[in-house]
Amino acid sequence: MNHLNEPAVLIERCSSSRGEIQLQRRGEYYEVISNGTFLMATYNGESERLLVKAALDRCQSPQYVLIGGLGVGFSLQEVLKDERLKQVTVVEIDENVIKWNSSWLAKSNHNATGDARCHLIHADMITWMKETTMKFDLICLDIDNGPDWVVYDENCSLYNQAGLQTLQSLMRPGGCITFWSATASPEFVLLLRSFFGKDAVEVTEVTQQRGEPDYIFIVNPS
Repeated sequence: MNHLNEPAVLIERCSSSRGEIQLQRRGEYYEVISNGTFLMATYNGESERLLVKAALDRCQSPQYVLIGGLGVGFSLQEVLKDERLKQVTVVEIDENVIKWNSSWLAKSNHNATGDARCHLIHADMITWMKETTMKFDLICLDIDNGPDWVVYDENCSLYNQAGLQTLQSLMRPGGCITFWSATASPEFVLLLRSFFGKDAVEVTEVTQQRGEPDYIFIVNPS
């Protein structure tokens, strides 16, 4: 039986200043729903892992990595496989997502948040990245559903020119930035190419078993 045809069983529903978020289970898999909109699930992590792997493959010395958005922990799990890594900083705005990753979701991501190299920060990525003095070899961003389909309007500022300038200031020499998106977002790709250079930007399409593909935008200025 296809897991998507199984009924959703509510695990926990929570309220916050950003609205309502809930964790639910379909068979052996988990889904996170925010304000009635699907955000993420544990039944297909290919694009979330590629978000990190694509950056790792293009960087000679990925010692310090920033992940914006914890999700279900698949991107974090992927980066922890790399022996070159010294520290991965994960910025996640929702404390419920953090809590679920160390409980219900821990089996799916091999308890990634419990790794000693993981520096987990409960904060709004948009605000945090403007205030931090840290620098990174890789910046991997899985914020909302991408530039064209945001659940929270304030996340739009990550995908404009000011947001790109801030991200650029956080990069160490030879660094790489990747963005996850639920849509192809041709306008955002044009913005990336105008800002970083046409040859610095790649687009990878990740086919899904059902529904539209996911996309990874890879920025490698070096």
